[in-house]
Amino acid sequence: MRELAPQVLGAVARWSGDFAAAEDAVQEALLTAAVRWPSDGVPKEPRGWLIQTASRRLIDQRRSEQSRRARESLTALEEAPEVSDRDDTLLVLFMCCHPALSPASAIALTLRAVGGLTTAEIANAFLVGEATMAQRISRAKQRIRDSGEPFRLPTPDERPARVRTVLRVLYLIFNEGYVSTAGPELQRPELSGEAIRLARLVQRLLPDDGEAMSLLALLLLVDARRPARTDASGEPVPLAEQDRRLWDRELIIEGLALLEQAMGKGPVGEYRLQAAIAALHDRAARAEETDWPQILALYGLLEQLTGNPVVTLNRAVAAGMADGPAAGLAVLDSVAERLDGNYRVDAVRAHLLELAGDTEGALEHYRAAASRTPSLPEQRHLTKRAARLRGGP
Repeated sequence: MRELAPQVLGAVARWSGDFAAAEDAVQEALLTAAVRWPSDGVPKEPRGWLIQTASRRLIDQRRSEQSRRARESLTALEEAPEVSDRDDTLLVLFMCCHPALSPASAIALTLRAVGGLTTAEIANAFLVGEATMAQRISRAKQRIRDSGEPFRLPTPDERPARVRTVLRVLYLIFNEGYVSTAGPELQRPELSGEAIRLARLVQRLLPDDGEAMSLLALLLLVDARRPARTDASGEPVPLAEQDRRLWDRELIIEGLALLEQAMGKGPVGEYRLQAAIAALHDRAARAEETDWPQILALYGLLEQLTGNPVVTLNRAVAAGMADGPAAGLAVLDSVAERLDGNYRVDAVRAHLLELAGDTEGALEHYRAAASRTPSLPEQRHLTKRAARLRGGP
């Protein structure tokens, strides 16, 4: 049903011209299917069954409305849409990542309309109340409605920007699943897994888009390390200390192959550079074999391309590993003000100071990072690093 949901939504929304109402009707159809299919059996044409059920719900809804406008539009909705083999998933993704929406709203709407997650599941993933998430999704649909944009694919001129937005939303969903920004768990595999599923779908729909292919490669190469990222108690394990035998070799092989294919497709973008960095980490059989000079060079290119201060923060780590902690600290000083208050600045400074042999300085910044992070696993990890420096257990 998760695979069919965006296809059904696309068909019903294109037929009705009302994305918000269609999304509600499709959710009701999916709920009906979840209740009936286990006992009645899956229909021979499940996609057609869902389209017919959702369209009937929409017709019933229009019939119950009392406004003149609804009554006048009823005639156009007396017959359900014709079921075809057309896949409107990409169209739905573009609508969910509408430029009028904030990233948070686009993420929520994408997970519901394309990912098939319930409002409660999305709320739980982002640690907010179900009512709050419902309001966020409702506002997102209202903004799309208010924009007056017809339910269509972007024009050739609009498409590059909209594709970038879609890829960005999937990247943000994956990141929240891979490193939770808050809460008791370091990872939320259901979110990172859903981002990978949707990235596969986008790559299949856009086979010649180098950045779509590079994003999927990046997600696979990073997710391959997930089995080694936490210990038995759920605490984070730094990359240099991970048991690389636990890494998923099949995901690494697939990611490397995708990255190789992407090399000849369009200009180099940020996801291709990030995937290339991830590939260098994954190719190293031991932490000591990591090609830090090459990683440093790639971070330099990525910094020029994006101007993102978090990229500069990562370049500071790479500089510290490639050229020594003093070089890393110099890069960190150049960006610290732009990331004021971000616990990662203190965490990176502590790491570099530890490499330099400045135990007291490292201890101070590990403690500062622990006090600032909203992630409980990260907080415990940083506190343990500080305890280890002062000779504790």
